[in-house]
Amino acid sequence: MKTSPVFPADSLTIRPWPDSVIDAVGIDPRSHYVETFWLGVLGPSTTWLLRRLVNGLEASPAGYDLDLTDTARQLGLGDKGGRHSPFVRALTRCVQFDLAQLVDGRTLAVRRKLPPLNRRQVAHLPETLQDLHRDWQESQVGVRGVEAMRRRSRQLALSLLELGDDLETAERQLLRWRFHPAMAHESAAWAWARHRQALAAAAGGSAEADAVPVPAALAGRAAGPDAA
Repeated sequence: MKTSPVFPADSLTIRPWPDSVIDAVGIDPRSHYVETFWLGVLGPSTTWLLRRLVNGLEASPAGYDLDLTDTARQLGLGDKGGRHSPFVRALTRCVQFDLAQLVDGRTLAVRRKLPPLNRRQVAHLPETLQDLHRDWQESQVGVRGVEAMRRRSRQLALSLLELGDDLETAERQLLRWRFHPAMAHESAAWAWARHRQALAAAAGGSAEADAVPVPAALAGRAAGPDAA
């Protein structure tokens, strides 16, 4: 644990704490995961405080001023009180668990996402929650596996189209490579839409490039998801 920080008596300036890794893969403090697993680690006061701080950052992404006494009362923790008051202990735990950091004595940088519990933290959970956490981890591995396969399928479909295959041929090839039929169809449609966009851009948006035809048998199927 870190040395206990010393907070000002009246207010704090709340700022986001950017972290490219945790911001990308972390978990919202208001999520079911945090309520189920982090709650027993942080305690209810700290968990609710984090939720309140992140709500504020969502409304004011650049930061905002937090009245400490008023916030303590809103959370049901009475007046802010001294360094051993419930509210100050909640602020301190945010810093000790590396979920916030006191930057200059009056500015608190707060993470907008929380990392998953580490192995030591999971080991301190009740056995029932340890089992649930194991199930959650396995489900996440499955989700990441499907997403990786979808990205691979889309990349292959786009490569086939760029090499001269048409939409139907690209989808059939994905099936031969043993991609699930639904994924093969979606990936081919996504790649076809991207391929047409690339042709149009290369031709300066000319009518000729925009008019690349969609195979009649697949009309209406080629406008698949446009998110990578």
